[in-house]
Amino acid sequence: MVNPAPPAAPSTAEPPRWRYYDLVMAAFVTILLLSNLIGAAKPSFITLPGGTEWSFGAGVLFFPVSYIIGDVLTEVYGYARARRVIWTGFAALAFMAFMAWVVVALPAAAGWTGQEAYEQVFGNTWRIVAASMIAFWAGEFANSYVLARMKVWTRGKALWSRTIGSTVVGQGLDSLIFYPLAFYGVAGWPPELLWQVVLSQWAIKTAWEALLTPFTYLVIGWLKKREGVEIYDTDTDFSPFARSRG
Repeated sequence: MVNPAPPAAPSTAEPPRWRYYDLVMAAFVTILLLSNLIGAAKPSFITLPGGTEWSFGAGVLFFPVSYIIGDVLTEVYGYARARRVIWTGFAALAFMAFMAWVVVALPAAAGWTGQEAYEQVFGNTWRIVAASMIAFWAGEFANSYVLARMKVWTRGKALWSRTIGSTVVGQGLDSLIFYPLAFYGVAGWPPELLWQVVLSQWAIKTAWEALLTPFTYLVIGWLKKREGVEIYDTDTDFSPFARSRG
């Protein structure tokens, strides 16, 4: 006999007011912008036993936190409200890219010597901007979709399988899209380095998710208790372009 799913609010039901949804959204967008602004274009490395250098993108140290917050959003608030946050992050990335382009393009005042360094840090090419936005969009929606579907399939059990499984798909797609689109054929990014970074990004991001699973459990449990709801996406339109409710 198959046990029925635990009582849960449908994806369209919600309390009169979400208490922490806006704060979680703000944390998601903040980490997304800072990880793209500061760390995306810098390759770094660690020295493995034996002296081999293993390269990785510096942004990998913080960017995976946005996926963890994405897991929290989908698990606690449902796919539809996570979709709203993903589009908010996408719009914020677009504005950041536009602002960076305008500021870098403005003529420097006489006597200011920082223009060259400013261009190097903030003057990302259209390739990096486009790659970052496409990879974010595809990876986050894949992550949220997989987690929401798995929650229904597992009847709300084994949260770790959903958070890690969705990260494997979402972060893998993100890394596979971003680095080839942004850096393939660019000086300083030979193909062997490029694919090493792609694989290391995927592995490190997934490892981060697994390592922080106890913290994810605590945050999700705390938010569910405070919000007083358990949402299953049993009747949700999973199109990224559907109108979000809530």
